[in-house]
Order: sequence, then structure tokens, then C-alpha cells
Amino acid sequence: MEDKNEFDVIIIGGSYAGLSAAMTLGRALRNVLVIDSGKPCNIQTPYSHNLITQDGKTPKEISSLAKEQVQQYDTVKFRNGLAIKGRKTKTGFEIETEKGALFTATKLILATGVKDLMPNIKGFADCWGISILHCPYCHGYEYKGDPTGILANGDSAFEFAKLINNWTTNLTIFTNGPATLSDAQLESLSTYHININETKIDAFNHVNGLLESISFVNGEKASIKALYARPEFEQHCKIPMELDCELSEQNHIIVDSFQKTTVDGVHACGDNAAMFRAVSYAIATGTIAGAMTNRSLIEENF
Repeated sequence: MEDKNEFDVIIIGGSYAGLSAAMTLGRALRNVLVIDSGKPCNIQTPYSHNLITQDGKTPKEISSLAKEQVQQYDTVKFRNGLAIKGRKTKTGFEIETEKGALFTATKLILATGVKDLMPNIKGFADCWGISILHCPYCHGYEYKGDPTGILANGDSAFEFAKLINNWTTNLTIFTNGPATLSDAQLESLSTYHININETKIDAFNHVNGLLESISFVNGEKASIKALYARPEFEQHCKIPMELDCELSEQNHIIVDSFQKTTVDGVHACGDNAAMFRAVSYAIATGTIAGAMTNRSLIEENF
């Protein structure tokens, strides 16, 4: 990287959303720095799906090609490292990395993603993104008709079951304790032959992340090929909170339709600002964030 610490825009996060924003700004002739720690949340996912022209490619293949293409724009620079501190200045923003490097920019784009918080059940983390899944649109086709589970309870379990039933009728809700579903919900689930298992889970048994069965604390087992879950998460980076970006009740960065946060000069894109976690959506929001950031620079200087 050139010995330069001042930029028009700093993008924190160099995965799909960040790279998309960087390409947009590079094509707009903006001097951009992308700071990336190289730890995307889909790092374990073997294949990406439901992404037109890239269906079935590995996440690494897609992001590597994207970075290679963005690097063709000579005004976009990359810095490998973890951004750990951010503050607003009179002229924009200052970002510090874990190694103490300081960079400044007029505008900031947060493409920092989220960090999933794995439940304390043996095997869950090993299978996450492989056979324990978040999104049926990304992976449901590959497990269509297979014995499938949902790890959830109450209203969340009921709504999830209605969705997943589209891909398989061999479906069981594992509540991991007493069910909190209403009588009406239980009746509806029974009509569609969706089973409920309230037994406490001991472990998810797998081979290289591919589920084979669930072990319960009572010694019983259930054969299964896929499980859907939505574990809790937190913002992957603390900088949005340091800058006083407002978060939603679901812990996403609040943005408007142009990906603008509640802090002037800061846009956010990708998983950190949306419930819909898909590569295509991250790319789209990154493009919007890049274009709107460029627009704000134009408005301030024209």
C-alpha cells in the first residue's frame, strides 16, 4: 500500500458488501481505503447459492475474484488488519488498527458484518454454515426432502416451520426444553405432520460438519441431515457503537433506504444492517452505500 493515511472514504470490512462499495467508489475516482481482518461470518460455508452467475461457487472463490477486480482501480487501496477504534473529527473520521496505524477519511462505510454467538451445545459450532443453517434460500435446495430439524421455540419456531416446510415435509422442531407454542400453533403443526421434540439436547453428531444425528440427555438419538437455527449475534466491530450509530432492537445498525446511518457521514451495508443475510443482498447494499457516499461528497464540494 502506498504511504498514505488520508482518504476520501474508509471502508471497514472487505467481504462482499465492502468490496461492492469499494468498486462503486473506485469507478467514481474516489481515493478509498479498505481495512479488512479476513474473518467473514460465512468462513465455514462450503458453497454459496442463490447468487446469479456464481451459484455453487465457494465463498472464497467469489470474494477473491471480487477483490481481484476491485484492485484494478488504482484509487482503491487495501490494508490487512483489524480496525479497533474510530472517532469523529472536525473533517471526518479517524480509524485506528490493532497495530496502531491511523487513517483518516471524510466519509466512512461500515461493512463490518456480525458475529454469531454459538449456543453451548457440542457440535453446533462445527456444523454452523455447513449443515446447521440460517437461510433456506441459500441452502434449502441441497437438503430438499431430507430429515430436517429446526432449533427454536414459541412463535419463532412456528414461523420458521412454516417456511422450511416448503423444502421438506420430514420436519421436526427441537425446542431443547418445554415447548412454548400455543395450542393453535400445535394444532396447525400437527395438521402438516411437523413433529415437536422437547427433549434437552446433549450434542450434534457429525462428520466434518455434516450432521448425522442429535444426541439427547436421556440417551436417545434422532437421525437428521440438516438443522435450521438463528443463534443470537452481536456486531462484529465495536466502532459503530463508538461513533454512536443507533442500533435496532434486533441489534442491527439502523439505516435508511440509502444505507445512511443515524450518524452524519457514515453509511453501513451488509449483514450488520439487515436481517436478510445473503451474498446478493450484501452486494446490493454495498453498491448503494458506495453510490450514496459518493453523492454526499459531490453535494458537499460542488
